[in-house]
Parts: sequence; structure tokens; C-alpha cells
Amino acid sequence: MSKKIVIIGAVAAGPKAACRLQRLQPDWEITMVDQDSLISYGGCGIPYYVSGDVSDESELRATSFHVIRDAGFFENSKGVKALTRTRALSIDRKEKTVLVENLDSGVRQELPYDQLMLATGAKPFDLPIPGVGLDGVFAIADLHKAIEIKKRIAQGKVSRAVVIGGGAIGIEMAEALTDLWGIETTLLELAPQLLPRLVDWHFATMLQKHLEEKSVAIFTRESATELLDDGQGKVCGVKTAHRTLEADLVIMAVGVRPRSELAKAAGLDVAPWGGIKVNQRLQTSDPNIYAAGDCIAVTSLITGRETYAPLGSLANREGRVVADNMAGHPSVFKGVCGSFIMKAFERCIASTGITYEAALAEGFDADYALTSPSDRAHFFPDQAVVILQLVFDRKSRRVLGLQAFGMMNDSISARVDAAAGLIAQDGTIEDFGLLEMAYAPPFSSAIDSINAAAYVAENMCDNRLRRVDLDRFLAWMDNMSIEPNWAVLDLRHPLEAAPYVEKYGVDLWTALDYGQVRARYNELPTDKTYVILCNAGTRSYEVQVFLDHLGKFDSMVLCGGLNVISRLGVDWLVK
Repeated sequence: MSKKIVIIGAVAAGPKAACRLQRLQPDWEITMVDQDSLISYGGCGIPYYVSGDVSDESELRATSFHVIRDAGFFENSKGVKALTRTRALSIDRKEKTVLVENLDSGVRQELPYDQLMLATGAKPFDLPIPGVGLDGVFAIADLHKAIEIKKRIAQGKVSRAVVIGGGAIGIEMAEALTDLWGIETTLLELAPQLLPRLVDWHFATMLQKHLEEKSVAIFTRESATELLDDGQGKVCGVKTAHRTLEADLVIMAVGVRPRSELAKAAGLDVAPWGGIKVNQRLQTSDPNIYAAGDCIAVTSLITGRETYAPLGSLANREGRVVADNMAGHPSVFKGVCGSFIMKAFERCIASTGITYEAALAEGFDADYALTSPSDRAHFFPDQAVVILQLVFDRKSRRVLGLQAFGMMNDSISARVDAAAGLIAQDGTIEDFGLLEMAYAPPFSSAIDSINAAAYVAENMCDNRLRRVDLDRFLAWMDNMSIEPNWAVLDLRHPLEAAPYVEKYGVDLWTALDYGQVRARYNELPTDKTYVILCNAGTRSYEVQVFLDHLGKFDSMVLCGGLNVISRLGVDWLVK
């Protein structure tokens, strides 16, 4: 029996559900409604369109075979009716109709439905400060805004820009403005670090150092208090609590909020923060109404708590689940790990699961294994260091998250993707240690970096490895009097260690080449607690085991070693 399906929203989840449903039920009448004229585009590609990596906006709206996804495409090629420039005004759940209005003609009509899907997406958060309505102030809300930004840049109207918000979109926009166009760009972030809640502080610091090396000025713990008017209605600057920045372009990237007003007005269950509540079949509190995409609340597979994950990749998968269930093919969406990846100039940063800081806040007996292996076989040309951090629960040995920072290549995505799959299945440290990864020297080491991170975690859980917290070590380096009995045991080549011995003295910085420890360990003073240091941490652990064997238990390993420290931009490193 034919059914009428109405889908409100036609960017990601909506089109995916509509096309899947048409393939499952070709005789059903499927109508998509969207208030925009541009539909079914890759919103995550907007920063790359602005940067020039994507040359034309039409590429974000085209299929893989170069056909524009517009209303005609959906009707003629997919058998789905698309009403663009049409806004859904209200839902009558009793009569099962949606009241819509054409924004060009003003004509209203009621669309009957047997089943309804809400794919209303998200809207950008606007700062409640003076000047947000000035010309030259943009929130990355849709493709139209991106087209206008690029037009102004190409016409030479932009020389200085301020990006407000240090999340992924803000960083990508700062890169886009600086890299191709050479615009003097400043990035503001109210939190103490970039990418808050996505990565831990040391990963954010490594990213910030690289951005600053590429001429992006960054101010954390700081945000805009006012956008300044040039007297003609155009933005000319940004005022913060600490400074005034000149700007003829301001991009607000301070996060998004679910568009759930329609659902709330219809009496559907909505979380206090705005996400539409759904079950695993993505049904709302009305079983005839489904919801998917950036408008819904989802479940964290790590904590079991309600969370928000506005990503195009998830929206597409959720859209397919909705279509399956509407068509009578039971399907579930269990939740998310919260996987994230982005490029920033020549670097890549990624994470999945939760951070160490979040794990502690959630009450886990959390710890982290920090490593700095090569991203491929150490003997292979162009190998480079990748920083990995495995977050785990010491009691259950369950892995809670993985973070990575390194060169812009596929080595990080491969490890984070593999970790996401295991974390979703409550994978343990041992599961990660035994995880089979494809191996060849151009792609990885024989002992894969994700296995090596698990080995470090295992050694920590089994009390074979004692590490020093990175922030505690850095605090000591800034003020060595806070731990008067500490000293560094530097296992690197004498030529590498010598400048530090000269700078800090032998009492605070002892150099003993890794290959000589077994022969010369008796030279080490017995009244010191040593922080054992090498480039990556592997040799440090071996020496700690050896010293423990001798009954010398007063040592800690600096996991990740100088490979991590050198990427943090600390001022005490010898150049």
C-alpha cells in the first residue's frame, strides 16, 4: 500500500533517507521540504571552498558523476519531490499534516503524511554582543554565506580577519583565510585551549604552536565583547577585554544549536539544550515522526549519556536508519563514539571517544598512555613522528578514547578509525594490543603504533611503568624548587644531552647514554628521584625496568619524551 512521506530538511539526513526509502518502497510518495534554494550540499566542505581547495561551490552540490543535486535532480533521477524555498510552519500530529509556506509566493498548503521525518539541522550560535548585524560579519550557516565570503576576498575587500571560536570550523576557516589568500588572521577562543572538549590540552597546544608558525595569531581565554562599526554600517574591528583588533571580515564560529523549534511546538520531547529526543530506531516521542541529523540528541557509547554530534557523516547514516524503519526493515542507531579529524596546514589532529579530562569528570579511574612512534617503518623515507594518546580505565582496562597529532597523511585516520570501531564494542587494552592492522613499511611499523600505545597502557595498568604527568613535569621545569629531589636522567646521545647539562648542571640534569646504563648505573646518585627522558619514551621504560630490578624504584618515565615536548613550544628547549 502506498504511503505519503514528508521530510523536513534537505541537506544531509533528509536526502539520504528519501533516496534510500525510494529504493525500498518505489511506489511511496516522498516529499522533501527545505526553506533554502540550495539543497543536498556538503556543508563540511565549506572551509575548503573558501580556501580554494574546492574551486567552485557547485562541486559541493554535485554527485560523484558531476550532476547538481537540485529539485529537478531529485524528482527526475530519484523519484523524490523537493519543495525548495518552502518553510514548514507547524505540525498537526492529530490530523497528520504539515503546514508549509512558499517563501517566494507566500502561498500556504497542508501536506498530509503517513510518516514524517524531521531533518531540520542546526543553526549557528550568535554572540549576544553589539555589532553582530554589521556588514562583514558572518556565521557559517549555509553555502550562501560561504559564497559571499569568497566573493569579497576575491575582490580584494579583505585584508584583516578575525575568527571568533577555536573549534574545528573556526580553525579551518582561519587556515583557509591565511593559507591561500594571505589574509592577516586572528583566532579568538574563550576556553583555555583550542578544540575544547575534543582533545586534551597538550594536543591543543601542539596544534596551536603549528598554527602560530603559519602566521595565525591566537588568543585563548579571550573572546569578543563588541564588533566595531566604521560609521557606515560595516565592521572595522573586534574589541575584547584585552585588546582591539582591526578587521574588515569577522567570522563567528562559536558553535551550533539544534533546530528543534518545530518539534517542540508540536509537543515532541526535546532535551533542555535543544536536541530532539529519539529512540534507537530514531523515532521521536510520536512513533509516526522520526528525526535525524544535527537536530537530535544521541547517546555516547562511552558514557551512555545524552550528547550532541553534529556531523554530516553521522547524519547520512542516521538518515538510512530512518528510511529502513519507515519501510518496515528494523534498524537501530546505537549511538556515537564522537570521532573527529581535521587538517591544519601540514598537520592533522584527530580523536575518538572521550578525553582524559572528560573521563575523570565522568568518574572513571582514568589514565592515559602517551606515545610518539613513527607513522610508518622507521627506516622508510619520509617517516615522521605521530603523537598518540590512549585514554583508558585502570579498573576495567576498557579503552575510553584515542587522540592523535601528526603530519597531514592517512596514518592518523587509519588508527583513529580502527580505535572507534573497538571503542564502540567496549574494547579493552588487550583488544587494542592484539588488533590486526595491515602492514607494509610505507604504511606502518611491524608493531603498529596503535598496538604500541596499548602496550604502554598495559604496562601502566600492571604497574610495570610509572609515568610522570606531563603538566607536572612542565611545572617542575618552570620552577625546579617545587620538587627539590627531582632530576632528569637523559638517555640520549651525549651530544644531544650536553647543552642541557651545561644549562642546568649535573645535579639537575644527568646524562647517561642508553647503551651505557647497565655498565655505569652505580654512578647515579641515590638521593634523587629521576625523571627518565629520551626522544620517544621507549628506552626510558626499559631503563626504569632495569633500575627497578636493582631495587632503585625512585624513577618516573616521561612518556612520549622529547618528541612531545618539542611540539609544545616550551621556552626552555635548547635550539
